[in-house]
Amino acid sequence: MSSRYPVGPTETERCIESLLAVFQRYAGKDGSNCTLSKQEFKSFMNTELASFTKNQKDPGVIDRMMKKLDMNSDGQLDFSEFLNLIGGLAVACHCQAMSSPTDGSHKRL
Repeated sequence: MSSRYPVGPTETERCIESLLAVFQRYAGKDGSNCTLSKQEFKSFMNTELASFTKNQKDPGVIDRMMKKLDMNSDGQLDFSEFLNLIGGLAVACHCQAMSSPTDGSHKRL
């Protein structure tokens, strides 16, 4: 157990740590470890979101996503810009889960 968490990390804290670890796994291979280059972003997408990229018929979708996420147009994604992708995906998944019929009165993921 980590000394940062006297009782252990909460589920939310573990999720945040996981997001940080994933970002760091891909960032820095092409330069700065604080940003994802275009190639690092493609590597992230093709590995971590492979089901999304494999189902795309448009080969330019990842490039357009990168351009849209790159708010300061520096050709890199910092952690904040990366989180915009993660947040958008989470919202889309949440909306899908809430609109899907379930076998009771509860909606679930």
